[in-house]
Amino acid sequence: MAVTVRIPTQLRELCAGASEVTLEGSTVREVLDALEAAHPGFAERLFDGNGLRRFVNVFVAEEDIRFLAGLDTVVGEGQVVSIVPAVAGG
Repeated sequence: MAVTVRIPTQLRELCAGASEVTLEGSTVREVLDALEAAHPGFAERLFDGNGLRRFVNVFVAEEDIRFLAGLDTVVGEGQVVSIVPAVAGG
């Protein structure tokens, strides 16, 4: 299933400056694996030994996957997966 992945500004260098890419996958895990295969370097920026890095948020249709099924969250044809780095500061 084709889905759109929104790429944050900090990671656009990995995909020739694109703000969005279209990839195939039926779960968030499959989509992120396809992103790494098409544009190497994403996995090391998004994942650590425990899964998604804690400062990386991923949304499907505006819902945080941490409150859904995590990386196994199902994505449908035409849905949007957004990668959003956490904002911190004081």
